[in-house]
Order: sequence, then structure tokens, then C-alpha cells
Amino acid sequence: MNFLSHFYFERFATTPERVVGSLLPDLLKNADKNFVLRPNNFEDKLRVNPLHLDLLKGWNGHVEVDRLFHNSDYFFHHTHEIKESVRDELAGLPIRPSFFAHIALELLLDHLLIVDKAISIPKFYSALEKVDRGSLKSFLAISELKDMAKFDAFFDRFQSSQYLYEYADMKQLTRALFQICKRLWSFDVEEERVLSLTSKLIGYMNQNLTDFHDIYHYIHYEMIDFE
Repeated sequence: MNFLSHFYFERFATTPERVVGSLLPDLLKNADKNFVLRPNNFEDKLRVNPLHLDLLKGWNGHVEVDRLFHNSDYFFHHTHEIKESVRDELAGLPIRPSFFAHIALELLLDHLLIVDKAISIPKFYSALEKVDRGSLKSFLAISELKDMAKFDAFFDRFQSSQYLYEYADMKQLTRALFQICKRLWSFDVEEERVLSLTSKLIGYMNQNLTDFHDIYHYIHYEMIDFE
């Protein structure tokens, strides 16, 4: 799942560290795909500090949410259907349709949370602003992050850009999809294709994702006893 969907499961968290912990695996991946941390290997050290513990709990929640989502019938069904619906729109581009469908579903779910007012983007960014940066840095240092400066610079850019507000606009969401794909493939895309694909995604969302709350209810139910 993407940032806003992970935030959905921590939207009532009482500390910003719990929220940021739930975003941290994706923040690291976006900062540098080679940032692969295993903080649970250092749990004994992290548990000494309550803020570290909140970050770790958020991290573990993120991992479990992704596990449940990516193994759900909902995920398999909709990624297959989206892949088939956009295949012609991607013709001539190096993008793998299955990858595009995977990311498209995640961003469409974020879009629907915004439209449905199920989450507050200002509260999302407030958590990033209020997190104790010293505790965040020491959490990452204990977890053996090798390039703190690179992560810090990315975190500041992510916070200041506030680009997740753009996910309310379907055309901007399509552009974001292409930008994500450009991390893996080199290509140019004309505005006509952006508009065509946006129309296709809107049509799929309106016809097939009216039940989008079901996946959140399923994950929430499965995580009732998760700590």
C-alpha cells in the first residue's frame, strides 16, 4: 500500500513516531532503493527508548499491512483487471503492465481515501513535522542506516513538497504513476496519453472500486490482535 493507506491504519495514533514508523519502510525505499533495514534485529536496543519503540511498532504495522494486502484476493483481482484495462494504453512504452497495475491500484486507493475524507492530509504532514528527529535518526543509526545525510535530505524534500495533496486530482495521479515508472524505465509520454490513461483509470475506479472500503475492513479485522 502507499503512504496515505498506511497512514489510514495509524490515523488515530497518539504519537507522531507511531505514524512516521508506519511510513518509514516506504520513505527509505523512495530515498534510495538500496536502503534495506531490519530494525527488528536490534529490538533489544530499540526497546530502551519509548520513541524508538513507537517507531518500531509503526514499522511492524506497515510490514503486516503490506503482507495482508499483497496476499489478498482483492489485490490479485484488481491488479489483474487493471492490467487488462490499461494494456492498450501502455502499448509502445517499456512499462510492464503488471507493475503499472500494482502501483495504479495503490494510488487509486489513496485517491479514494482523500475523496471519501477517510484521512486528513494535514494531519499526515503534521506527524512528519512533529516527529522527534533526534529519535528518528538514532532509530535509523541503531538499525544500521549507512547514509543518514541522504535520508535526511529526502525526508525534508518529502515533507516540504507535500505532493500527496495532488492525488486528489486524477490527472496528477496519472502523472505520478508515470514518474514512478521512470525509476525503472526510460521513456517520454505525451499529454494525450496521460489524458487517455486518466480517463481509463477513472472509468475503472467508478465501476469497479466502489467497494474499496472492503480491503481496509479486511486488513483492520486481521490486525485486531497485532502488536
